[in-house]
Amino acid sequence: MKIIPVKEEKNSAKSSLKLLVDEAGFRVYRGEETEGPFHMRGEVEQGLIQFYYALEGNFTYHFGPHYRQFLKEGHYFFFYNPEKVMQFEIHAEGNVKWVAFFISIQKLHSLFTDYATELPFLSGDNINRTIYQEHEYHSSIRFALLQLFSIRMAHQAFGVFAKGKIYEVLSLHFGQEETDMEACPFLKDESNMSRIKKAKEILVERMNEPPSISELSKEVGINEYRLKTGFKEVYGNTVYGFLLDYKLDHARHLLDLEQQQVNEVAYSIGYSNPSHFISAFKKKFGITPKKYLQNK
Repeated sequence: MKIIPVKEEKNSAKSSLKLLVDEAGFRVYRGEETEGPFHMRGEVEQGLIQFYYALEGNFTYHFGPHYRQFLKEGHYFFFYNPEKVMQFEIHAEGNVKWVAFFISIQKLHSLFTDYATELPFLSGDNINRTIYQEHEYHSSIRFALLQLFSIRMAHQAFGVFAKGKIYEVLSLHFGQEETDMEACPFLKDESNMSRIKKAKEILVERMNEPPSISELSKEVGINEYRLKTGFKEVYGNTVYGFLLDYKLDHARHLLDLEQQQVNEVAYSIGYSNPSHFISAFKKKFGITPKKYLQNK
């Protein structure tokens, strides 16, 4: 397997491509580019399961001369092709941050031995079927992967840490329970699903001054009970629990950029009292924002 950063004369990007884990049937890469365009070429042998997570910035993947896919920030690609080597090129502009990992089906099978039949592509005819997915990923996965950029430790220890983070991501990816359609039959209605999604988008757009449950339900055209129940089923959290997680994840991202002080970050995500932000941050991440910055 090859992953190669391509240097161009016009490319003045400050790039960092690092192989974090290199084992038989299991590799993890971390990439970060700033101040310029990013171009990378890769080749992955057949049968490897591939994950690509866009943590910052947007990417364009080219597979051969004709096939192209766009991966935007906050989304992931999941590929499995048992039949052929996959060659690709990745392009991006400006600041980007991403994690990619590759795992053999045998390695993944060994991790989920007790309930392998619950992973669809590990059973029956699916093991020979090409699979492609592109979805938004949960904030818990983003937090786990961002630690691969922010934690500082000795090289040997960091390899163990990185492997643990990817195992955590795999458990979150495959361990999410299916939405219970019998418990919430209204979610079968695509219009209701789109309203739930719209509610989430409104919360993200107006996180500093979010609407009340009543206001939000009226704006998206769904009653309060269905909004609260559907939101919990789809996103695994209450409406305002989701919003708090999103705000704190965003605050952590701002701290990673090291362009704002703690108080400024608190104000930027809608806290009028920085001490309330500090308490919420510590409750979620187990460390104060100030100590988090000092540990970077």
